[in-house]
Amino acid sequence: MADLFKNYIDGTWQAATPGTTFASRNPASFQDVIGHFPASGPADVDDAAAAAQDAFPAWSSTPAPERGRILKRVGDLLLERKNDLADAMTREMGKPLSETRGDVQEAIDTAYYAASETRRLFGHTVPSELPDKFNMTIRRPVGVCGLITAWNFPIAVPTWKIFPALAAGNTIVFKPSEESPHCGALLVEVLEDAGVPAGVINLVQGDGTVGGAVVEHPSVDAVSFTGSTEVGKKIGATCGRLNKPLSLEMGGKNPMIVMADADLDLALEGVLWGAYGTTGQRCTATSRLIVHEDVHDELVGRIQDAAEGLTLGDGREEGVDVGPLINESALKKVQSYMQIGQDEGATLVFGGTTPDNPDLQDGYFFEPTLFTGVTPNMRLAQEEIFGPVLSVLTVSSYEEAVTVANNTDYGLSSSIYTENVRHAFQAMHDLEAGITYVNGPTIGAEAHMPFGGVKDTGNGHRDGGWEVFDFYTETKTVYVDYSGQLQKAQMDNAPDA
Repeated sequence: MADLFKNYIDGTWQAATPGTTFASRNPASFQDVIGHFPASGPADVDDAAAAAQDAFPAWSSTPAPERGRILKRVGDLLLERKNDLADAMTREMGKPLSETRGDVQEAIDTAYYAASETRRLFGHTVPSELPDKFNMTIRRPVGVCGLITAWNFPIAVPTWKIFPALAAGNTIVFKPSEESPHCGALLVEVLEDAGVPAGVINLVQGDGTVGGAVVEHPSVDAVSFTGSTEVGKKIGATCGRLNKPLSLEMGGKNPMIVMADADLDLALEGVLWGAYGTTGQRCTATSRLIVHEDVHDELVGRIQDAAEGLTLGDGREEGVDVGPLINESALKKVQSYMQIGQDEGATLVFGGTTPDNPDLQDGYFFEPTLFTGVTPNMRLAQEEIFGPVLSVLTVSSYEEAVTVANNTDYGLSSSIYTENVRHAFQAMHDLEAGITYVNGPTIGAEAHMPFGGVKDTGNGHRDGGWEVFDFYTETKTVYVDYSGQLQKAQMDNAPDA
């Protein structure tokens, strides 16, 4: 019998008000039921928001370094439980243990970074235009934060939001993806065990109905969402109507440019990791390979040789390189693009099918796939497939490569491989993306750096790094007049000419 899990509200684990549950299954073996989780409703969100609101005054008044001490303890516990968390993550969402251990390590790094930032929540002191007057700004927490996250990085990405929000003095209603509810529960257990007070972190499991209730709730003061562009735009419309601060991190169609002077050995390693790591299920996955015509054939041949040696399977098994897709719907979506691509005139070089290995028939596996002959306006080059599918586009110059790279509605990550320092520095400015890597793939974010994109990828805010604190705090301007008399700023006090 699979375990029965609960929501975490106001410091206690409790069943959802409707009393119904949903199952989380292992995508590598869909007969393996991980557990049953609360199919929550708006009443559960009401309870979570009320608990967060009640806890806010005490938590926001707690000295920031003391909040940092608790976050340091969170990082310590994550480190202690790293292997167990990684194993649970691989079982629930599929990527190999080498990747899930990295996912947990990113959460550890984020915890320690956020803890240290509690001693650096700086404001500014600014000269006044008037005598005997002191001007400054201070940071204040925004209140109750509704945090909605995706399943593909089910420990790391929630911590990008939860840890800085807590460091800044906010309280939280957390809704993880229904595809990774177990990871969400395990993360909250760590926070509970580290001593985060009751009501400061609240977990509500469920589907998009729950997410909608979080966004709409009048006691939720700000929302941060990671997920699809389609859903993010709907949340944006709602938050715009409610005048509610919103941070969005959505889709990507990330280009990797390989110039004629590139180190092809290095580029090969980068494209394999960028395109097929996490089974291509990253918002930063390398989904478009833009190759100079002089090295196109050689690089494609190398990719084919190397990709055919990748091992598919359960990510908890030794030697597995590529795990399953997350569910049947994802598998069907990826399968549909095989026909779309060939109908548009692209050439399917390898992959394009489910494996014939009888040991893999109980999971959502799909072969690493590569198309050549892709042109910039094909759907293969424009739409986020979210699977192990790489589209190769050919160019004849740096200028053409940049034009092709920017020809998309998305703008999350980008990459260029070149030995030409001029092209490398030009690309930093020319590529329309929130992130650019030079001689590295489109993946590899670090916990202390801002993360996010432009165009249909985001709305200007960033997860991670120092910039995330701009979202989880409000700037308060303070004037102290110690002149002992009324001084009128913004008046014309200039002497007569």
